[in-house]
Amino acid sequence: MKRVVALLCILSINPVFAENIIIAVVNNSVITYNSLEPLLIDASSKDHKVDIINQRINDILQLEKAKNLGKEASLNDVNLALVEISKNNNISLEQLQAYPEFLSLKDEVSKKVSILNLQRYITKDVTIAENVVINICSKESSNRIKQIKIAQIIISKVEDQNDQEVAIKVFLKKLSKHIGKGASFEGFAKLHSQHSSYLNGGITDWIEVNNPTVAMLDSLKNNEVSKIYLTDFGFAIGIKLEERFVSSNLKQCTDKLIYLKAEKFYSNWVSELREQAFIKIYHDAL
Repeated sequence: MKRVVALLCILSINPVFAENIIIAVVNNSVITYNSLEPLLIDASSKDHKVDIINQRINDILQLEKAKNLGKEASLNDVNLALVEISKNNNISLEQLQAYPEFLSLKDEVSKKVSILNLQRYITKDVTIAENVVINICSKESSNRIKQIKIAQIIISKVEDQNDQEVAIKVFLKKLSKHIGKGASFEGFAKLHSQHSSYLNGGITDWIEVNNPTVAMLDSLKNNEVSKIYLTDFGFAIGIKLEERFVSSNLKQCTDKLIYLKAEKFYSNWVSELREQAFIKIYHDAL
């Protein structure tokens, strides 16, 4: 590698190559002045030029990694992006393909999509704890909504009964009576509920109080069993477990927080790529 770098240094100052001088080396790739000329000419300072070169270095490292991880843009990915570009510019794909520099555009699109695929792959497991989201998002919003968490026992069918609705309601009333005397609601849910939530004792995710059934469940006192109500999966009884007030824009706020965290995570990851790479910038050539 040292011999290669030494050779590149010689080439970078050879008058024969003056029109396309090498200004940086990244692992086994080189960056020439001509490849960045439009950007470098408009640069306001030498530091600005170095920033432009560093961005190109980051792109090269990400593209190398995308290739190694099998995250390069597929032909379908590129074609879909080109269709989107043509739509955004109110022209047909055929008109875009007739553009004199279409091949350069297609290559640039392929690189950008590859980097996007890599970003999504590297940040796919980035999450934020629910309590952190609630705390931040609730502070940022003046409009808040009420949510509750409940446990339900849902019955959709009782064996060997002709009148299913009557049989189900009789069975739920029997369970409700036992729970009222101290039996475990969650235990009965795990034993009798015919909904997949039985695995978790019938406990649901947070539900917005936005319809009469949820409002009825919200009005329940501690350990009080609800009246029988109809769900999409059958008849049910429930108890109220918790309540909270959250931002009305909770989803948008959550998405924003995850995006910002993923952006920072990915930036640090790219910095680690740089630390593991061979990088040489020829400042004197700028």
